[in-house]
Amino acid sequence: MPGATLNSNQPVEECPKCHYLRRQDDTAPLWQCPSCGVAYAKIIKAPPTIAAAGDAANNSAVKSKSGRRFKAIRVFVLTVILIWVGADAWLTKLRTTSWDHPLRIAVYPINGDGSAAAAQYIATLNEAQFDDIEQLVKSEAGRYGVALNEPITIALANPIAETPPQPPRGGNMFEIMWWSLKLRLWAHEVDHYPGPAPEVRAFTLYYDPATHSVLEHSTGLEKGMIGVIKLFASNQMAEQNNMVMLHELLHTLGATDKYDLHTNQPSYPDGYAEPDLRPVLPQRKAEIMAGRIPLANNRAEIPGRLVDAVVGAKTAHEIGWIK
Repeated sequence: MPGATLNSNQPVEECPKCHYLRRQDDTAPLWQCPSCGVAYAKIIKAPPTIAAAGDAANNSAVKSKSGRRFKAIRVFVLTVILIWVGADAWLTKLRTTSWDHPLRIAVYPINGDGSAAAAQYIATLNEAQFDDIEQLVKSEAGRYGVALNEPITIALANPIAETPPQPPRGGNMFEIMWWSLKLRLWAHEVDHYPGPAPEVRAFTLYYDPATHSVLEHSTGLEKGMIGVIKLFASNQMAEQNNMVMLHELLHTLGATDKYDLHTNQPSYPDGYAEPDLRPVLPQRKAEIMAGRIPLANNRAEIPGRLVDAVVGAKTAHEIGWIK
């Protein structure tokens, strides 16, 4: 604005507040508006001095440096946590796959869809429903020379009301790692099993088959040895449930999938129960990490009984049955 200044010896021609134009016959002091009485110095801001501008720049630099330091500390702390968790998971895996003692597994039932059918099914669960899993593992372990009378023991824990954290859909590596940490923290918080601490924790989410004809993929997490397993709340589907459960339990021990992720067809030779069979098709049993019996090219079926599944040689090596 023309004439605006903070110098009290020089008049301000136009008030910056009420826009009054000062006249020669006005008697108000030069520092004050004759019309509204405001002191010009309260309205007109002096331009920042070089020192003030320097202080602002220094403050900005300090804040930027502080932000970088905080980010570096955060990355360092996260890295330490990941290294510690990774080391702990490696040591746990080393202990549990030595097969010099029975592997303790605890099953934590969860009502996956909040339905009355799932709640009723969970109320009828008992440890005898997992006997087939224990028997198959005993039989297959013995086939590979594991001398334990009970390679695994499965105990039933009390139901849990909470559902586990959902994995990120299409997440990047950092998001998946963060979800893995959250899942392990959640598992620790909800684990109230009264017996000896389990080495593998299987959180089984049950769904009413009348409203869920197909279930989303289950997850077996090797780091942390945690299974998030989605099953049907149906006695008629108990065998299929046991197939899925054993598949995911073996994932927690380091076993990998033996099927094509795009077609769900077993991969030859590791996904075939009898890869040396001639002719190779049809197969008679399913490799547990393939999940299906190959019958013909591009055709395979889920076995109706758990006894129709075997642990293939590569899976046996991955879980420590073959050194």
